[in-house]
Amino acid sequence: QVQLVESGGGSVQPGDSLSLSCAGSGRTFRSYFMGWFRQAAGKEREFVATIDWSGGLVNYADSVKGRFTISRDNTKNTGYLQMNSLKPEDTAVYYCATDPRGPSQELGSWRYWGQGTQVTVSS
Repeated sequence: QVQLVESGGGSVQPGDSLSLSCAGSGRTFRSYFMGWFRQAAGKEREFVATIDWSGGLVNYADSVKGRFTISRDNTKNTGYLQMNSLKPEDTAVYYCATDPRGPSQELGSWRYWGQGTQVTVSS
């Protein structure tokens, strides 16, 4: 069993930066793939970024490519999402997820989820 806790959300202005963290419990977290997803009000949850266990293989949604960076520190059992040049359309609840089976953009492929953290981008 893996438990995930996101933190770092908040309210910022367009163009600002924000860094999200995802703390995982259990030693297995460091060997699992990790992903970030987001869900805006009234919309379906969508893929943002994924990273493999070593941190060497990453993938991004086109909408965040070049602005967001996913990373992880396995010594701390923590994953990160650095978000730069934020836009109002980035407003959403951000969720981290983890699974041993491999990175995927499909929600159903991820076994463990955090509770989410709100990110609001508004002037």
